[in-house]
Amino acid sequence: MSTALLTDLTIFILALLVGIEVIGKVPATLHTPLMSATNAIHGIVLVGAVLIGVTAHNAVGYVIAFIASFFAGANVVGGYVVTGRMLKMFRRKSPQAQGQVPEQVPEQVGAQPELAAANGHKGLKGLVSRMNRTGS
Repeated sequence: MSTALLTDLTIFILALLVGIEVIGKVPATLHTPLMSATNAIHGIVLVGAVLIGVTAHNAVGYVIAFIASFFAGANVVGGYVVTGRMLKMFRRKSPQAQGQVPEQVPEQVGAQPELAAANGHKGLKGLVSRMNRTGS
């Protein structure tokens, strides 16, 4: 094994260990925003993996380049999929788009009709006013 290959393998393994350590410390609630925000970094990693493949002169270098480009590509695609799902959560849903006739009661249109019907307010304010009316 040449010295350059040993150096490259050492850097690769150390980067892998540092990445695992850093990601392991992130709480589960932050994985989705972090993944969608780091698409550019994954793109840079993909470029680095391609550069490893270009400069490789033996089978081990090609295998490492393939593995690195596969994982970087998976991160890029996964990041965009997660970002798309996050943005889809914030879109308004229209009853006409689903082919349904809108209901006559405007307070009950939405994801939580039991809270929407509470004095016309959603969320905590509607829940509190509903509790005050029922006396519980």
